[in-house]
Amino acid sequence: MDLQLSIGMALNARTRAIFNNEVKPDGIELIPTAVHASELFWRQLRFADFDVSEMSMSSLMMAVANGDDRWVGLPVFTTRRFFHSRMLARTDRGIETPADLKGKKVGVAEYQQTAALWTRGILKHEFGVEPSDMEFFMERNPDHSHGGATGFKPPEGVKLTYIDKDSDIGQMMASGELDATLNYLRENNLVDRSSVDLANHPQVKTIFPDPVAEGIRYYNKTGICPINHGMVVKREIAERHPWVVLNLFKAFEEARRAADARRMEHLEYHIAAGLISPEAMANVRKPMVEHGVVANRMVLETAAQYSHEQGLTPRLMTLKELFAESTLEH
Repeated sequence: MDLQLSIGMALNARTRAIFNNEVKPDGIELIPTAVHASELFWRQLRFADFDVSEMSMSSLMMAVANGDDRWVGLPVFTTRRFFHSRMLARTDRGIETPADLKGKKVGVAEYQQTAALWTRGILKHEFGVEPSDMEFFMERNPDHSHGGATGFKPPEGVKLTYIDKDSDIGQMMASGELDATLNYLRENNLVDRSSVDLANHPQVKTIFPDPVAEGIRYYNKTGICPINHGMVVKREIAERHPWVVLNLFKAFEEARRAADARRMEHLEYHIAAGLISPEAMANVRKPMVEHGVVANRMVLETAAQYSHEQGLTPRLMTLKELFAESTLEH
């Protein structure tokens, strides 16, 4: 069986082997297309271009909650990040801690994107900053946004303005029209349009002086490494050929295990040379990315909680609604 596959262009060791056909699912020939994730999700949600693809977890929850049943989720998690640690702010706005975002004008590429979902949830639960405490400026307009395909409307109590098409978050941060931004994207694609290099702008800084230390703090406290993207397969394919689901899952698991084995092989050289402390060894030996519902239940249920809290989904989504039944015990 031939299936059209798309994974975001930021391939990693766990997905590259699938994309390059080094690991092949039994009975399936994958025909790969590399597309930037922002563009990919818009194309899938709007046009259903691919049979199997990476997918925004936030958008998947919203789509399913609103009755869009075209997709079956695969508990394969392609990207995870501590997004809140990467928030940017102007240096001249008195923003020294997350709490200082109250009353500020904040850019967001897309309000419903998973990175923004996690950041707002962590701002609320860790730092006491509610979404209603900020004024949001969204770069993606309805015709080229994920929300345009899922029926997104600003949740009650949220102040949100769409940025004019002749401007963008990067320009507005550089000019001082915005005070901060949650998750800045400047990769060229059909959806995102910012191009200013804010990472090296003299009047822009990360809100956390040491983003890595903040990620470690948050993980040690909560045990959560936020899931950003998962995978989906067209429901019509999964229902016509149920075996496809677990064959795909097994292939992604094989690719993940092979990537972890290579990682550990390289790591052993550093350990043998004494470049990694004994205290760090236990953490670096543990894989940060695991597939499956069972290993990720707490993280997934937290994302569903945040989505409902923030008014993106009308009810608390269950994992049974999101993922193929055959994968729920894996």
